[in-house]
Order: sequence, then C-alpha cells, then structure tokens
Amino acid sequence: MKTNYSFRYAANPADVKSYDTEKLRNEFLIENLFTENEINLVYSMYDRFIVGGAMPVNERLNLETIDYLKSENFLDRRELGIVNVGGKGEVYVDGEVFELDKKEALYVGKGKKEILFVSKDAENPALFYLNSAPAHEAYPTKKIGKEEAVVINLGDQENCNKRVLNKLIVNELVQTNQLQMGLTELLPGNIWNTMPAHTHSRRMEAYFYFDLTEGQTISHFMGQTHETRHIFMQNNQAVLSPEWSIHSGAGTSNYSFIWGMAGENLDYGDMDICPPNELK
Repeated sequence: MKTNYSFRYAANPADVKSYDTEKLRNEFLIENLFTENEINLVYSMYDRFIVGGAMPVNERLNLETIDYLKSENFLDRRELGIVNVGGKGEVYVDGEVFELDKKEALYVGKGKKEILFVSKDAENPALFYLNSAPAHEAYPTKKIGKEEAVVINLGDQENCNKRVLNKLIVNELVQTNQLQMGLTELLPGNIWNTMPAHTHSRRMEAYFYFDLTEGQTISHFMGQTHETRHIFMQNNQAVLSPEWSIHSGAGTSNYSFIWGMAGENLDYGDMDICPPNELK
C-alpha cells in the first residue's frame, strides 16, 4: 500500500490574472486521484481542505496520517466525507463496517483512529472520493444512502441544465463541524452545472467530475465574476475553487459531479449570485 500526498498554497485573485494555462492547471486542477491500491491526497491552504481518492483493488487501504497534519492519526483534528463512485465497497471505521454502493456517502467524525477501504470485487473496484476539513467537535459516523439524500430538481431542458441535486453530507442530515458534500447528476442532453454562477466568500469548494463518457471533456469555469478563466478536465478529476471564485462547468456530454465545501458556515443557500449575462 502507498499513500501519495502533495500541497497547494492559496492564490490571490490578482495573481491568478497572470497565470497561463499550465500554471492555472498546476494550482487548481487535481488530475490523478485513483491509482490501484493507493491513496492520493492533496492538502490545500483553502480552509485547510483535503481532496483525495482511494482505490483498493486486492488490498485493504489504511488512511494514514501525513506530514502536514502533525498528528498521530489522520482524524485526530479532522472530519472526513467519503463518496463511493465505483463498484461496491466497504469502509471500516475503528472496526465498524459500512457498505457503500456507488453514489452512497459516509461521514466520519473527529477522533476515529483506523479507517480502512476495501473493494468487494477486484474486477470492479470501489473508488472512494474523499474530502476532509479541520474539526473541533467529534460527531457520530453516519452513512447516507441515495434514498436518504435531500433531492432537489433544478434547471430545465431549454437551458441545457436540467439536473438532480442530491444533498448527502449536509446539516439537514448529518451533524458536522464545517464539511458539506453532495452529488449532482446532469440528465441526458444537458451540459451546464451551477448556472447562474455564484461565489460564497464564507466557504471554499472543490468539484469532482465523474461518469463522463470516454473521449468527452468538461470545461470548468473559475475566477472572479468579472475576470473568469477556464480549465478543461477529464473524467475522475477534481478542481479547487477559492472563496473568491465562481465554480461552474459545461461538458461535451452529460456527467455527474460531487461538490464539497468547508468554511465559516453551514448555510447551503449562502451564495452571491451572478446573472449569466454579467459574467466576463
């Protein structure tokens, strides 16, 4: 087993104006989340948020601490959100087993010692997408299946943004310190997500795109509303979104994505909307 991890500094929007394509991708795009029998983590200085992926094939993967945490265990001062985007899998939390099918979530609270990831079928391995944020209180571990999700239908076919939003790890369902996660599914024939675009200066966000048809791409839009940028992304890739940045995308086919947030409050509706015709 191997754990890979890297570090990302936060960026000033005035500096981002000068970034070329390579620099923009290096600072915000997370390309390689899933490798066989490995855990990949990116520690970001945006609210000290961690984005990661675990792909157990024929081994149990242990969520080990990393140097940046300066703690004996990964969750000594953190909470963790997990969403499975692959085959059936299991997560062991201090010996307690939680089965996760595709698009099911698990919240793990501060203070848990041993987190193990397992696939039920090596031919169709689980892909565990991970988000983690600092925590001051220890809250109970809780699984959230798709049937427990808060489901909201958004958009319309005319504007190519008809989608189903599934709130998974949100304060309506799970007690957390600051972490929130959900999953949005674009219906066939629809390509736009999170439109009209918005920012929320009280929280940062990360987007993970998956279920994108092979050979297709997604253009993720970021930046200040008057100074936008774009990053072309592939299946099973994530992107960091600073608190000053919009986070919206359009694909060459429909897809699904997971949004994860951390910051000052747990109010999902705390957004500063920018009308589409005012974006620059």
